[in-house]
Amino acid sequence: MLTLTDISLQFAGDLLYKHVDLIFQPDHCYGIIGANGAGKSTLLRIISGELAPTTGSVSMRKEDRMSVLEQDHFKYDAFPVMDTVIMGNRRLYDIMKEKDALYAKPDFSDADGERAAELEGEFAEMNGWDAETEVAQLLNGIGIPTGLHYAQMASLDGRQKVKVLLAQALFGHPNIILLDEPTNGLDVESTEWLEDFLVDCDAIVIVVSHDRHFLNAVCTNIVDVDHETCKMYAGNYDFWYESSTLMQQLIRNQNKKREEKIKDLQEFIRRFSANKSKSRQATSRKKVLDSIQLEQMPASSRKYPFVGFEPEREAGKDILFVDGLSKTIDGVKVLDNVTFTIKKGDKIFIVGHGDKIAFVGDNEAGATALFRILVGELNPDEGNFRWGVTISQSYFPKDNTRFFQDFDGTLIEWLSQFSHDTTETYLRGFLGRMLFSGDDVYKPAKVLSGGEKVRCMLSRLMMSKANALILDQPTDHLDLESITALSNGLQAYPGNLFFASHDHQFIDEIANRIIEFPLGKPGCLDYEGNFEDFLQWKRGRA
Repeated sequence: MLTLTDISLQFAGDLLYKHVDLIFQPDHCYGIIGANGAGKSTLLRIISGELAPTTGSVSMRKEDRMSVLEQDHFKYDAFPVMDTVIMGNRRLYDIMKEKDALYAKPDFSDADGERAAELEGEFAEMNGWDAETEVAQLLNGIGIPTGLHYAQMASLDGRQKVKVLLAQALFGHPNIILLDEPTNGLDVESTEWLEDFLVDCDAIVIVVSHDRHFLNAVCTNIVDVDHETCKMYAGNYDFWYESSTLMQQLIRNQNKKREEKIKDLQEFIRRFSANKSKSRQATSRKKVLDSIQLEQMPASSRKYPFVGFEPEREAGKDILFVDGLSKTIDGVKVLDNVTFTIKKGDKIFIVGHGDKIAFVGDNEAGATALFRILVGELNPDEGNFRWGVTISQSYFPKDNTRFFQDFDGTLIEWLSQFSHDTTETYLRGFLGRMLFSGDDVYKPAKVLSGGEKVRCMLSRLMMSKANALILDQPTDHLDLESITALSNGLQAYPGNLFFASHDHQFIDEIANRIIEFPLGKPGCLDYEGNFEDFLQWKRGRA
């Protein structure tokens, strides 16, 4: 068991939270949620002991071992992959190295022999002889091929390092696992493997993530960091979100009898606690949901942006024709003879009016290259494309640096560059949708955080009134509330949508057609349907 007692933290003169009392149990996975800047990662640092709270204490059993996902991707560049993962259990790693040093001594003494015997006993108790086998299983599961298991960390690319560090955090059956954004940089297959691993894990798992699909798959409980406090609730993220919405409605309806409210609550819980999975965590989740009371339901005061896209003109029959596009970037052919058609009434490669296409897979550079070609920022090496005559496009790039770095004005002045109507009232309307109100609109555009810049870019996109939107990784830097609002807005959007994203649930909620550009292969995979069906279809082809 892990206990937080009367935790308070003042940070840079501001009170981040106060009087936090939480108890974390084995066989449970806790998702920490909250707006950007609320203190989610800071709470993990307090739990791990990296940061001392202003008041209060963190306690755990002396025999329990805590493992933390390392955020410094270059920390282990001097070590082999195998050693890096084993360092997840530092005591085991130190024993291995001390043993090796003793046995390598040319003048091995009786004292050395006694010490080696002690180390061998402790090594065996810690299942040291199975360590490399466990490491290999973790690395293979997370997507690191066997040929890299003894490579130097410095030789790995960024995504591979993320996977190795994740394997390190999971190695050696720790009792407490702290994971800060563990799905960042993971492909779909690796994320699914991680979900399965955590669902069957009997440790205390505490995770910060903006991936709703991941939180829904693994969490038995949600810890909401909001308004200077942290409260724990039963259920996964969807349960927290929908139940907090329900509770707001019940609170507003003061005339409704308590018995009727409890009846509504019980019906709601019945739907969520019906779980076909036999996993430990699903069972734990059902137990806590079955025992929940009305007073334990979340009533969040969290604010959600409003995202709504309204095309100025309805699109005609012809949307987009792409024929034989190829592009090589830095010696890698990221697009190879790509052809697809978006046309109303087409019976073969079809999509009808208002198609919403997700570009997925490991070939991120291919999706970005295609988007830049479609908006005229990049020329293809081969092939051509043609937009329909009625189509107007607006582009949300993955890297928005060029939109802000040389601009010295305020936020409202920044937005006015992209508007036909430059009155403050009109511009405030779009900024207000994205939670910029009052004097916020006079902040210098250069000092905005990553999440604030993305919300500004979304305000710009809403003002465009285009009937075809192109979005490259739009959920990067956004908190869960903003991701939910963006998803709702894009689902309601009546125009055509082209987007790339790592967010499983975001893709599944929006897309009705999936296109993937496999690296090293010509053409593309083109599937009509949602993301879950696409993954099932792809597994069937393997």
